[in-house]
Parts: sequence; structure tokens; C-alpha cells
Amino acid sequence: MIFALDDFEAVARKRLPRCLYGFAANGSERGASVHANAQAYQRWGFMPQTLVDVSNIRQDCSLFGRRYASPVGVAPMGGCALFAHRADEALAAAAHAQRVPFVLSAASSTPLERVLEVAPATWYQGYMPGEEGPITSLLARLKAAKVEVLVLTVDVPVASNRDRDRRLGFSVPLRPTLRLAIDGLMHPRWLAGTFVRTLLADGVPLLPNFSAEGPARPIIAAPSPVARQHRDRFTWDHVRLARRLWHGRLVLKGVLSPADVGRAAEAGADAVILSNHGGRQLDGAVAPLDVLPQAVEAAGAMPVCIDGGVRRGTDVLKALALGARMVFVGRPMLYAASVAGQRGVEAAIQILRAEIATSLALLGCVSADRLCRDHLRAL
Repeated sequence: MIFALDDFEAVARKRLPRCLYGFAANGSERGASVHANAQAYQRWGFMPQTLVDVSNIRQDCSLFGRRYASPVGVAPMGGCALFAHRADEALAAAAHAQRVPFVLSAASSTPLERVLEVAPATWYQGYMPGEEGPITSLLARLKAAKVEVLVLTVDVPVASNRDRDRRLGFSVPLRPTLRLAIDGLMHPRWLAGTFVRTLLADGVPLLPNFSAEGPARPIIAAPSPVARQHRDRFTWDHVRLARRLWHGRLVLKGVLSPADVGRAAEAGADAVILSNHGGRQLDGAVAPLDVLPQAVEAAGAMPVCIDGGVRRGTDVLKALALGARMVFVGRPMLYAASVAGQRGVEAAIQILRAEIATSLALLGCVSADRLCRDHLRAL
């Protein structure tokens, strides 16, 4: 039975090949930041107010001129096509149906134009090289596709050390091996429902959304030079260039330093997403929640969002009380997609929304936008 987001993970762990589950669950090196993200929420306790009329609880919120049903969004995740048939579309459609934001990863397998047909308000998350030409061409493609919100991930100048993935035989690009074949054969529901179904319907998954240049490459092929070239040269100058060229909303994801949050505001960003990439980049990077109050102070009027380690509605409320405007959830939504496609993701979002509503009532707070530091105490 599925009662909480963790239940989706338990089912997905059984259904997915071991290497795929490990790719989703593991962080870099020792996985210290993965654990830190979850533990950060345990360092705050609630201070509930009693004898409050909580018969009419509200959790809807506004961001970038849109009204969302809940302050929860689906974070960008790459390689989703390996976990469920047309997973990118399932995630987008579920978020659209539940009226929450969805961020499409550049490492997705469905062309962004098709995803935007399924969910017109989809955000796009991308990586940019430190070169004007590729930046300009990508922005032109996004504009033509009517993308409204561009999320630039800025914490991947180089690839991280994924020791655990390599030990499980998983690599990027994916290399077919006998070990992977045996792993897949031992998980027949995934083999038939995802692997065979995808091959028959769509062929080998492609990576069509990294740039506007060149044909899409298969997920088993070496990345296009454009996909990773000169990311290590991407600087604040290129952020300012993107700001000049991009007339939609601009969000920086992967910022942790409050000083960088201030720089993002000065560079014209419309928001930041505090993130350590789910613990998948620099191992030992601080948990986003631990720097959220300082980041909000540095941001001024610019909204600060957050991801990493969120598993319950109470986690969402703690982040909101510390100043976050939107809380993004990644891995649990991917597990939900692997278990039941769009229906699973919608169920996961509904679970979070129900938990948020219940916790707001128990906290004695009638609206999510009224949460503040007075509702928390450091433990």
C-alpha cells in the first residue's frame, strides 16, 4: 500500500534493476550530502498554535504571475526514460493536472516542444557553456517553443565522482554490458513495461534537449561536445548575457552561498533554487535548508526556492516557514513514475498536498503563505 512518498521508493527499489535504483538514490562519493539534506529538516521543531479555526485551510500560492495549487513543484531529473515509459511526459502531465510547476531537465528524452504541448507551463532546466553562440541558439529555441521560465543549473561545471554508480555497472553514457542485461532480466516488470515498451514504441531513448545544435544523440552514445563543452567557463558574465537575451523568467539553480544569492539578484535573476543537486555533485556541500534563512535575507525581494531531502508535507512547511517560496521534490516523483507512470506521480503530489493541509491545521495556521519563523524552534 502507498501511504507516503517513501512507500513509492520501497516499491521502486524492488521493481527497478539494481543499477538504475542506485543511479537514482545515490549521491556522489560517500553520499554525505544526500543524508545531510534529509537530516536538516529534523533540526527544526514546530510551535503549534491551538484553538484556531482551521476549517478552511489554504495552500495555494503565486509565483511568476501564476497561481499554483500548492507550494510544491517537480524538480528536474535526467535519464527519466530509463525508469518509466515516456516518463518525461508522465511527470509533466501529472504536474499540469495537479496545477503545480514541473521543470523539464535538459537530460530528458522527450523533445521539449512535445512536453510543452502536454503541459504548456513547463519550465526548462538547462546547462550552458561559457560561449555566446550556443547560449544564443538555445535561447532562440526556447523562445520559439514558448518556454516561460528558464532554469540555469550552475553547480555542474564538471562531472562529479559517482563511485557507487560505477560499482553497480552504471555509467553516463549508458554502456550495455552482460551485467546490465542480467540485472534487467531479473526485473521482468521493468523489462516489459519500460525497456521493451520504449524500444518498440520509440527506439533507443535520445537526448534532444541539451542544445539547439546538431541531431539528438542516443542515451547510450557519448555526449555531444556541445552538451558539456566549456561548462567550466560559465561565469556571472554569461548569466548577465542570458539575462539580456532572455525575456522570460530566469532562475538560477544550484546556488548555496548567500553571497551568490545576492549576486544572482544583482544579475537580474527572477529567483534562485537553493540546491546541492540532491547530493549528486560536491559531496559534503551544506544542506540547502541550513542556509535558507541567510539566503532569503540576501535575496531581498527576489523569491528563494529550495530542493533536496523533502519527503513529507511537514518538510515543506518547515522550508516555507524559513522563507522559501516554492519547494521542489525530485527522487520521490521519479520513483512514483517508475511504479505507476502519470497516475503514480499524481498520487505522490496528492499525498504531499494532503499532508500539507493536515499539518497546517495541526499547526494552527490557516494558510501556507502565513507560515513564518514563529512557527519553528531550532532543536
